[in-house]
Amino acid sequence: MLRNVLERYGTALAGLVLVLFFAWAAPNFAAPGNLLNILKETSFLAILSLGFTLALINAELDLSVADVASLAAVVCGALIHGGQPVALAVAGGLGTGLLCGTINGLVVTRLRVPSLIATLGMAAMARGFGFMLTEGVSFVGRWPQGFTGLGRGALLGIPALVWWLAAVALGALFLIKCTRTGARMTATGEASEAARLAGIDTLRMKCLGLALAGLLAGLTAVLLAASLSSAAPNMAGDYFLYAIASVLLGMTMFEPGRANVPGTLVAALTLKVLGNGLVLLGAPYYVQDIVLGFIIIVSVAVSAAVLKKAAFKF
Repeated sequence: MLRNVLERYGTALAGLVLVLFFAWAAPNFAAPGNLLNILKETSFLAILSLGFTLALINAELDLSVADVASLAAVVCGALIHGGQPVALAVAGGLGTGLLCGTINGLVVTRLRVPSLIATLGMAAMARGFGFMLTEGVSFVGRWPQGFTGLGRGALLGIPALVWWLAAVALGALFLIKCTRTGARMTATGEASEAARLAGIDTLRMKCLGLALAGLLAGLTAVLLAASLSSAAPNMAGDYFLYAIASVLLGMTMFEPGRANVPGTLVAALTLKVLGNGLVLLGAPYYVQDIVLGFIIIVSVAVSAAVLKKAAFKF
């Protein structure tokens, strides 16, 4: 009994202990303003990570999410600064993410290129297109209030970013747990050949997972640009390893060995708490990278079989 509890919730409990430790040891960690900042930062990371999760549920990796998000932000910024309506700019950001994700899916399912390779190629192309559109210069200046409100606004006293995260998380959880499509995606990831023989269009499920990963990368881009009032060709680059770590760490809890929505959310929050607490304790910046690398290695060790299948299955 105790062993099962620790296997399913041990990592989450460790995250709770981490919060309590920083609340006691780190100056101003428990201040409302700081906790609000942690939630806001977690929103960007968690939404991006949930896209990675939906791809990995189908046993596919999407290593392009951060670069696709950066490109989507640049497209969004270019439309805003070109005088286009806010709705068109938002659609441009979301559409860019969805297009890149769909291309990833088609390359993986139609050309039979492993997702590890396909999405690395997409990451390089997205990065190149981002710099081509901006010529290395960020879009900054005055942004329409109707756009910035998407990332800076609040509803019922709760930041808009938290509402966005809640909507995405609930939508992803409903898709995976309460729909036939979600059941088919899960079956595709766990036993692709058996799912195919059972009549499931596994190629379509894999393409859908990668397309959704791209769409959520686009949403992350729109929210980042709205929150920061800027768009740069590498603005989401820092989220890349953290997004991977969130998904891998999430696979050690709730549904051990499987990519899952609650695990990804708790892991993203844990990583942001860790980073914030270390900064407040005055730890050198490189300590975060060391700890992050350790978390990735341990998480991969726990879920090695799933990741090997996702990376190298043809």
